[in-house]
Amino acid sequence: MVGLMVHSADIQDRDGAPDLLKSIRHRWPWLLHVFADGGYAGDKLKRRLKKIGRWTIEIIKRSDKAKGFEVLPRRWVVERTFAWLGRCRRLAKDVERSIASAEAWIMIAHIRLITRRLARYGYR
Repeated sequence: MVGLMVHSADIQDRDGAPDLLKSIRHRWPWLLHVFADGGYAGDKLKRRLKKIGRWTIEIIKRSDKAKGFEVLPRRWVVERTFAWLGRCRRLAKDVERSIASAEAWIMIAHIRLITRRLARYGYR
């Protein structure tokens, strides 16, 4: 996980994206290209990204001709990560009372995932 930001449900992901990218810019300065789904399309986001750095955004959209399930390039990475984090029972339901608590539990789930992988592959 490169960055994490939880916000209230009245803020669209497209409007929260610049704040997230601003928060990771100093730690990961070589990251310049963002893959996003159709919910992030629009000039408003592109204008805000130009103000905070040299970001390029690539919108991955589903084809109008597609019927049923279709694997989209790069989008599966995010969906796979959500599935991995969804295995943590605490994250199965949104019951946290504060944003800080929600962020903490997501980080704990991610740390758990990474440490298990390190233990599995690091000591052979």
